[in-house]
Amino acid sequence: MTATTGIDSLPDQAQDLGPGAGSNPAFDPALFRSVFRRHAAGVAVVTATGPAGPVGFTATSLTSVAAEPPLLSFGVSLGSSSWPTVAEAAFVGVHILGEHQEALAAVFARSGADRFGPATAWSSGPHAVPLLDGVPAWLVCRIVARIPAGDHRIVVAQAVDGDPHGPGRPLLYHEGGFHRLPR
Repeated sequence: MTATTGIDSLPDQAQDLGPGAGSNPAFDPALFRSVFRRHAAGVAVVTATGPAGPVGFTATSLTSVAAEPPLLSFGVSLGSSSWPTVAEAAFVGVHILGEHQEALAAVFARSGADRFGPATAWSSGPHAVPLLDGVPAWLVCRIVARIPAGDHRIVVAQAVDGDPHGPGRPLLYHEGGFHRLPR
């Protein structure tokens, strides 16, 4: 079953990829993680606001999906402290982090961290989405689908506002650590 908001339906071939769907019990999940540690990814922080205040998490699964309409996707763990808010949110903020923001990425990746404490500069943006200061680029997006995928949900969202003119070059994640592009 696919949960959606704002989209009438997904293509008929869309499947619920819940726990155990098509799994190969002989395939080691540690091998899967090891392979993806070799894949360099840009670092983003996704934010949302809920009844208890702002939430956010570091994401390396951010993907551009379509230009017309402007859609992106990201994965979020069902075990994430941010998931309950993202599960109910109408809008999210997507922040592309710069090479100068490794500490910020680490704060938003750490379980139990005070992500919106005094060390984090942010303000309320369009649709009350928390916007982080000093990022190279950000988008505010309307969530259009939450697709079950194992122990995660793939969130599809449509950009409604943004700014690509912030400072810095992108921060990358590779082999378990943050990296910068060579100059």
